[in-house]
This record gives sequence, C-alpha cells and structure tokens, in this order.
Amino acid sequence: MSERELVCIACPVGCRLTVRLEEGGEIRVSGNQCAKGDTYGREELLAPKRVVTTTVRLSGSALRRLPAKTSRPLSREHIGALLAEAHRLHLAPPVRRGQVLLADFQATGVDLVATRTVED
Repeated sequence: MSERELVCIACPVGCRLTVRLEEGGEIRVSGNQCAKGDTYGREELLAPKRVVTTTVRLSGSALRRLPAKTSRPLSREHIGALLAEAHRLHLAPPVRRGQVLLADFQATGVDLVATRTVED
C-alpha cells in the first residue's frame, strides 16, 4: 500500500487529502469535501497535470516578453519540452490574446496561447 498527503487545488476550499493506492490497485481518496477532490486526488497520483504559464520573446514593442499559458493542463512529463520550445519562440506584434503560439504541442491536444494583446 502507498499513501500520499495532498492539498486539493480543484476548488477554493483546499481540502487536505489522503490518497491511498491499495493492494490490487484500488485508489481511495479521503478528506475531500466535494467530488472534485476525489478526481483531483486520483489524477495527481496516476497522471499529474499542470496549466503552464511562461513568457516568450517579443521584438518591436516596449514589452520585451509576452505572457502565455497552456490552453488546458499538460502532463508533467511534457512541461520541460514545452518550456524549451517556448524559449525558442521569437514573436513580433501584433499578437492577440488567445492567439495560438504553439499548436497541439507534441500531439497532446494542448496549445500554448498568448494571454495579452500587443499592438504594433
């Protein structure tokens, strides 16, 4: 049996979860006050994901870096590669908030999108 203590981030309550992987592969989550905590605890144990925020280089603007984030949570094993690819990007205005900067990163279905509009 394996056990992890977590603080749930699925809603504002911040429940203290205990997630147990029992003999036979069954997962038990306790301490959650809502169903989101159960889902979060299971996912965090089996396949953790994160929304990634970063910046990319920007030329031709007073703003030197453009804020960006993933369109949805990305598996942790892909985060390093996404950040390396974002570091190689070099953009010029205009850029629109929501504009896709990297589409379907490594066939994960996750895009990197601009989170700010920058005009010429």
